[in-house]
Amino acid sequence: MAVAPRRGGGLYEPLADINVTPLVDVMLVLLIVFMITAPMLAAGMKVDLPQAKAAQPLEPKEPVIITLTKEGKLFLGQEEIAREQIAAAVLAKLGGDLERAIHVRGDREAIYGEIVAVMDALARSGLTKIALIANARSDGPSPVEPAATGR
Repeated sequence: MAVAPRRGGGLYEPLADINVTPLVDVMLVLLIVFMITAPMLAAGMKVDLPQAKAAQPLEPKEPVIITLTKEGKLFLGQEEIAREQIAAAVLAKLGGDLERAIHVRGDREAIYGEIVAVMDALARSGLTKIALIANARSDGPSPVEPAATGR
């Protein structure tokens, strides 16, 4: 059997392979360091604030509440309003303060498309701080999860 001679002629020829194991080790250590430090950066620093006698507390701004009943009636606060007038009425109620939140409450049995139509009308008017309001989940089954049967 004949063995073909290697090019370069030397037994200790350099290899062009890259060892990936140290790279993976360093990347995992960096990942762990960033996972630990990221929550600390978002929370901020705790400081003992000084007291001021002239300081006034900020008044929390009440959100504008829109309610859609299962019958399809639309309410702005306590008063019923037509769907075509909802964006103009909300803008008037906000008084130019577009940073105030708008809460949309839809009945569980309301048609989803009507809720989306209300949100779309608000968004087309430049109102983007919209939140959908829901109750906390109860211990009973939700309409999406069927109740367990005794089979």
